[in-house]
Order: sequence, then structure tokens, then C-alpha cells
Amino acid sequence: MNPFLQRLGFGADDRVVIVHADDVGMCHATIPAAADLFDAGLVSSAAAMVPCGWFPAAARHCREAPTIDMGVHVTLTCEWQTPRWAPISTVDRTTGLFDDEGYFHRTNEPVAAADPLAVADEIAAQVARAQAAGIDVTHIDSHMGAVFHPALLAGYLAAAERAGVPAFVPRLDAASLLQRGIPEPLVALLLGALADCEARGLPLVDQLAIMPLDDPRDRIGLARRLFDGLRPGLSYLILHPAVDTPELRAIAPDWRCRVADHEAFSDAGLRRYVEAQGIRVIGWRAIRDALRATAGS
Repeated sequence: MNPFLQRLGFGADDRVVIVHADDVGMCHATIPAAADLFDAGLVSSAAAMVPCGWFPAAARHCREAPTIDMGVHVTLTCEWQTPRWAPISTVDRTTGLFDDEGYFHRTNEPVAAADPLAVADEIAAQVARAQAAGIDVTHIDSHMGAVFHPALLAGYLAAAERAGVPAFVPRLDAASLLQRGIPEPLVALLLGALADCEARGLPLVDQLAIMPLDDPRDRIGLARRLFDGLRPGLSYLILHPAVDTPELRAIAPDWRCRVADHEAFSDAGLRRYVEAQGIRVIGWRAIRDALRATAGS
């Protein structure tokens, strides 16, 4: 059984899931979508992209709705043609955080070769800016999984520890790490780091499920199948919701899927379906508060 779930009072057979809205603040369309989904009651968590242009509006919404479960979507890459965003902690090109155009790299591989101290500083700066903007940060997670490399994971975990928040860390195995492109000699190091996280009493996510962004059809049916496939333990179901706007269409070739995610997870029938399956939906706030209680004991 997941030991952290046991601390929260769940049993060995409980299927527990964080239903998570990603990419808040990437563009304006993500902000009302996340707000709608929190109101609809199935989405239990979201995370904001601090370096992005619409982050101030996302922070303003958090100040106006301080009980929502908002984390920091640690951003070290920018995969889009437009818009682009860049580090907030430095303008030093020698850090390896910048591409040739002066923005974040579009893929993870160059980030893994960046100066680990500069990466750690950037993560810390993003968390600090979110807190200074009035967000009651509940957790941190990683855009495109860029931090899950042996050279970068320590800085990510340290930033979470300093902020007193949990970090999203999946329970990875050797096969999944090799599939992510982690060189074989580094796999054992990363697996050791993950084992150390759990030994220190930090939460690990047992199962990751993602609403794919390749087909907008039957999103409710797809979501039901993903929920049906959840095993006992702590799962993380990621979606990328947005409302339909000209800006979103200009930015994201997969905009139809993002709009469909917003519509599907707003559906009261889907929420009732999840409840009927006995699946327990929680947010990061409960995990954060349990961690802080332990640290203060």
C-alpha cells in the first residue's frame, strides 16, 4: 500500500486520485476553464505556469478564490512556436536554460544538460514569485516532466521542501525511465533517489493517467475508461482544459482537445460516475497539510 495514503486514513484497496488541470496561465483561455472545473467539483487540483504572460491573471484569480488547490507548474521548456517564454531568474545564456532565440528550449534534452544550480535557482524563483503573488501554493509539478533527470531532481525536491509543499513525483520503474530517454547508467541513480523520497516520508504517485491531446471525440467516454483503469493507490489524472478563444486556436494545434477536456470535466454526469465507482478524489492541499503537520511534530 502507498504509505502516504495510509497516513491520510485510506485503506489498501482504496482508489484515490488527484484530478489535475495543467498549464494554467499558458494563455487566457486556461484561467476561466480551471475556474469552471473547480466549481463543477471533479477537478481537485491545478498548477500555474509562472513565466507565462497570463500568470498575473491566474494569480489574481487565486487571490479572489483562495481555497482553490493551485500549485506551481515548474516550467523549464517552451514547446510552442508562439508564444515563447523565458527564465525569470537570470539572463545569463551560459546557464544552459536558453535556446538560440533567447527563450526556454522546446524539448527536455537540452535542459538536462543545463547547469543544475541554475535550474534549481529557476525553480526556486518560480515558486517564490507564485507565493509573492498571493497564491497559497499547494504543490509543485513539472511541465513536460523536464525535472525528472538525476542531475535536476534534487533541486526540484529542495525547492518543494523549502516552500513546505509536496512535489509531484511518480513511482517510475527502469523500463519507463529508459523509455523517457534516461541513459541506462543514470537509471539506477534516479531509482535510488525515488526510493529515498519515500524513505523520507514524501508522497509518490503510483499511477499516472493523461487525457491525450490527439483526438477530441468522446472525451467523456475516454475519461470514464481512464477512471475505470485506476488501480488501488494514489493516481494522478492530468487534463489540459481551456475555453474556446481565438488566442487558444492561434497558439495550440490541439485546441479542440483542450476545449473538449473543459466540457467533459464540467459534466455533472462524469462526476457522478466517478463517485459511483467508489473512486476517492483528493487534492494536493490534504497532502501538503499532512506533510506540514509531520514537519511540525
